[in-house]
Amino acid sequence: MIPQEIIRRKRDGDELDAADIRSFIAALAAGRLSEGQIGAFAMAVWFKGMSRAEIVALTLAMADSGDRLQWADIDRPIADKHSTGGVGDNVSLMLAPIAAACGLAVPMISGRGLGHTGGTLDKLESIPGYRITPDADLFHKVVKEAGCAIIGQTGTLAPADGRLYAVRDVTATVDSIPLITASILSKKIAAGLETLVLDVKVGNGAFMADRGQAEILAQSLVEVANGAGVKTSALITDMNQPLADSAGNAVEMRNCLDFLAGRKRDTRLDIVVLAFAAEMLVKSGIAASPDEAEGMARQALSSGKAAEVFARMVSMLGGPSDLIENPDRHLARAPVEKPVPAARSGWLAACDARGIGVSVIDLGGGRRHPSDRIDHRVGFSELLPLGTRVTAGEPIALVHAADEAAAERAAAALAMHYRITDDKPETTPVIAGLV
Repeated sequence: MIPQEIIRRKRDGDELDAADIRSFIAALAAGRLSEGQIGAFAMAVWFKGMSRAEIVALTLAMADSGDRLQWADIDRPIADKHSTGGVGDNVSLMLAPIAAACGLAVPMISGRGLGHTGGTLDKLESIPGYRITPDADLFHKVVKEAGCAIIGQTGTLAPADGRLYAVRDVTATVDSIPLITASILSKKIAAGLETLVLDVKVGNGAFMADRGQAEILAQSLVEVANGAGVKTSALITDMNQPLADSAGNAVEMRNCLDFLAGRKRDTRLDIVVLAFAAEMLVKSGIAASPDEAEGMARQALSSGKAAEVFARMVSMLGGPSDLIENPDRHLARAPVEKPVPAARSGWLAACDARGIGVSVIDLGGGRRHPSDRIDHRVGFSELLPLGTRVTAGEPIALVHAADEAAAERAAAALAMHYRITDDKPETTPVIAGLV
């Protein structure tokens, strides 16, 4: 295999065969390619694209660059869900235990925050003692005995993806649909999944702001995953406002615990969680129809079984056993909590969801650089949904900050992220489509 020949052929728009792609990715994983060669390959793909067969070959080659997880001793369907990232999106935290309570095994390998979007692992790290990188034996044990485990990617799982992504990040090739597709799916295939449901976000708080581009990405992910042997579907969901009424780490974890315990429900979040649970259960053959599946998911919540699954997962991974019952005992609170008043009376008509995510980072709840430490306490809670009627001075959110000055800045920024109008706005459905 001569790397520059493969790069040249892709640069010239030729279709690469699977053997060449496997050889190139094997060399990448083994450290035999320079960053210049990796960057040139990524840029050639960015400009020339890839056929569906090429993307399947790239995905499988990256999945095969490390270990593949095996679940032969688990007699339940192996299923998972992945989101392309959003603000206030803590769906995975509730969905995994709900799906497990309904009979699925969910080995969920999640990521950290990326850009303005929050990361599931960062939220879980607000739980004292929770191990996001357990060894393979413990991960397997938790999935088998609790029904689900939400952890981070290990260095042995699709390692080629890690090196390729690092180069993409500094060569302006992150937004290549073939490379996004292979990056997401290689880790899921290596995790040994049988079925997968994807949450492709669209809107001003998503990486794909354009509906057409979101549909192209969803179609690519679904076709490639099915082509690689994983039964897959995707829901396209709205990200023109935070999904939950909280954005941050510990505040979103509290939101999750209250949701599982039945202490509260966010309407948009409730719709999305139940829709994904239903899709997972139908796709895996546990339920015969979406209505039956949604009924099973609601029962798992109302009976407390989903909360029990989550509590067992947390305990087995090193966290406190009474987290759901006593969240304030374990989740740190920010020293300053400040309401954000509405600038005028009217209707909350629109918001800059991306700006809200950036404001969480400004508070210290996200990273500007990979080495930055996160303040898990900070963020926003009690965010009112769009379409709410407010009066001047009424709180539209609550800021959680490390000090008074940071709270003042965040409150002012958040107020600027909302547009208030005299006329009631039209509401958009949170689920925009199914692929």
